[in-house]
Amino acid sequence: MKHTYFYFIVVILLVQSCGSIKKHNEIVTSLHSVNALQKDVDAVYNQLQKYHPRLYQYISKEDLDYKFDSLKTSISKPLTSHDFYEKLAPVLMAVRQGHISLMPPQIEFTKKERKALMKERFEFYDLDFSYMDKKLWVTGSKSDSLLIGSEVIQIENESIDALVKKYQTQYASDGFNTTLFDRQMGRAFQRLYARDKGFLDSLSVTFNQKDSLYSKTFRRIPKDSTSKKIDTISQNPDSIKVVKLTKTEKLLRKQKAKEKRLQNKIYGSEGSDGKFTRNFNYVKRDSLVAVMKIRGFGNGNFKKFYKQSFAQLDSLKTPNLILDLRDNGGGRIEEIAYLYRYLAQEDYKFINSSEVTSRLPFMVYTMSNGSPLGLKIFAGILSPFIVTQNLLKTKKIDDKIYYNFKYTKTKTPFENNFKGNLYVLINGSSFSASSILATNIQANNLAIFVGEETGGAYNGTVAGLFKIYELPNTNVRVRIGLMQVDAPYKVEPDGYGIMPDITIVPTLDDVFNERDPELEWIIKHVNESKR
Repeated sequence: MKHTYFYFIVVILLVQSCGSIKKHNEIVTSLHSVNALQKDVDAVYNQLQKYHPRLYQYISKEDLDYKFDSLKTSISKPLTSHDFYEKLAPVLMAVRQGHISLMPPQIEFTKKERKALMKERFEFYDLDFSYMDKKLWVTGSKSDSLLIGSEVIQIENESIDALVKKYQTQYASDGFNTTLFDRQMGRAFQRLYARDKGFLDSLSVTFNQKDSLYSKTFRRIPKDSTSKKIDTISQNPDSIKVVKLTKTEKLLRKQKAKEKRLQNKIYGSEGSDGKFTRNFNYVKRDSLVAVMKIRGFGNGNFKKFYKQSFAQLDSLKTPNLILDLRDNGGGRIEEIAYLYRYLAQEDYKFINSSEVTSRLPFMVYTMSNGSPLGLKIFAGILSPFIVTQNLLKTKKIDDKIYYNFKYTKTKTPFENNFKGNLYVLINGSSFSASSILATNIQANNLAIFVGEETGGAYNGTVAGLFKIYELPNTNVRVRIGLMQVDAPYKVEPDGYGIMPDITIVPTLDDVFNERDPELEWIIKHVNESKR
């Protein structure tokens, strides 16, 4: 009887799931009435006004009101969810708050279909792109090295210029700086294209290489499973010899696997390509210049990584450290606050109290209609504790509400903090948390900055927690930052990034010849200073 009841529940859930997918796909593909679309415009603006603490920081209320009114007026015929997304995105990006993002709904697949797709890979995603000199270039490929160095001219029947013009209205930097736009276009082109076109089985791309045009069709193909096969010296199964490992060999293999898992955890493994989120090495064996490349402040056990790295710097008395924050899109406040304790030279306050619009920001985050059901249930169970904690952590000053993170308290640098010469590498893709860290470093004159203006603003950003709100008629989702996060330092004019002391922007020739002019300048500067 118990088994019958269990199977009955499973069947009900499967039916509901299939029904939910069918209903969702109908919304995605159908036309929505003018009235429904205009209601969604009002809904998203109401959410922004209610929850975004700095909505009018870079645009006046009058100008933003006008843009939303004009958008409503321009909707004169029924549109699909995706067409509505393309009209709404430029208006939201005019707010110039880089953490606001908009996501159109996509066709969903059944569990069986998803399982089948997991066995395939799309060849187009093997490519790496850079957008430089107003052109899209292939700068890397996992499967066809001959494509490297090619300019992408068009995809299917659309020119790259037309695609770029459209996509650059669908994301923003913080404030008025422009360095993020080209950097982000190269890094995110495939994601933007997939968001635009949805699921594709194949794709025809036209390239230009050395003034010669050619086309290539990218397809979905079975994933390579050769790594899972047993190497054999013959196609005759009878000739396959099973090699038995000794007890010592088994222990050694087990130990190596354990060490590999630990390394992945500390450095932050980013998948099968062997890249890590955190990297630490020396330029030469003389231990005079160390490089700490941090690609993001997200995965992995960051405390162990920084403890090990700075212990080594301290023991070897390394005089020069390069902190590479290029293409670092941000991540956890906890990590940048911890890292800064190794760089600071005196007591400091890392960030200000965060401006919010609600005394219960964590409940706003968890109970949004776009939050996962599991998160809502978890938050509901713990709501008495969450509400109490939020009320204790927030305070009202001059009609504004502020949330106190623990990072607002005065801190003392770690005993083995780095006391040598610090260099920081930045570019337009240095954003969010990496910009907050860079602001603290630059404001306290702790480093020489090399590269280009960051995409994240010097004066802070609206992030911390996010409300995911799904529009009621089109299912378009908007992500809204809930907390103003900033360092206790400000510059004028507002709305620009951390500026380098030495401006160096790599050229195409640098990229294709794998030269790093910013790093080369630092090495040269170190050598000249040493002499």
